[in-house]
Amino acid sequence: MTDLLYSDPDLVQFYDIENEGGVDFDYCVGFAKDAGSVLDLGCGTGQLAAALADRRSVTGVDPAPAMLDIARRKAGGLRVDWVEADARNVRLGRRFDLVILTGHAFQVFLTPEDREAVLATIAAHLAADGRFIFDTRNPATEEWLEWTPDRSERELSHPRLGTVRAWNDFRRDPATGVVTYSTHCVISDSGRVLSAESKIAFPVKESFAQMLDETGLVVEAWLGNWRGEPYGPTSPEIIPIGRLR
Repeated sequence: MTDLLYSDPDLVQFYDIENEGGVDFDYCVGFAKDAGSVLDLGCGTGQLAAALADRRSVTGVDPAPAMLDIARRKAGGLRVDWVEADARNVRLGRRFDLVILTGHAFQVFLTPEDREAVLATIAAHLAADGRFIFDTRNPATEEWLEWTPDRSERELSHPRLGTVRAWNDFRRDPATGVVTYSTHCVISDSGRVLSAESKIAFPVKESFAQMLDETGLVVEAWLGNWRGEPYGPTSPEIIPIGRLR
């Protein structure tokens, strides 16, 4: 884990401020209501995993120790089995009623081989009647165009550090579709600057739809957003829901 946005404790402390649970969180909580066990791949700081652990067995997997440190301290965190591992190759030796991979974590896997490996991990951990759900941004909407300093500048309120000014910038490789985006935070009181550079892919639906089939997964529905609306060419999200074949 070399991405400072997820591995540097100084930057990780802003993750929950920037990613407080929204419609995706609410949808997944409702989707998990009948699941007795949940595997959260790429669980990050554990917001969703901790929330789901009240009435079921939950395992959260993430490769970043700094993220898991926050996850363990969350309300409900003691009820989750936290595992430091890579979603491409983790094998827990058990199967789950629900496997989730949210927060656009699927996009950190930059190559077709990486994505196929993650889908194989999902298949390896699904119970016979289990279901999976994950999300990725639809490249057709070109969301990265909003990640410029002018369009992305914002103020964050940190409980200890006070006001923090943040912004992004990006560059895109047209050959691979991989977007490299930078994140910058300036702490107003001290003037200290924290920066990180991250890479994410924007796979098209057709590319990983075939991989799903090849890894033994069947898609029952394609959603286009976390309000539950069907996927369309201009939908902001690509969200497959499915099961084992």
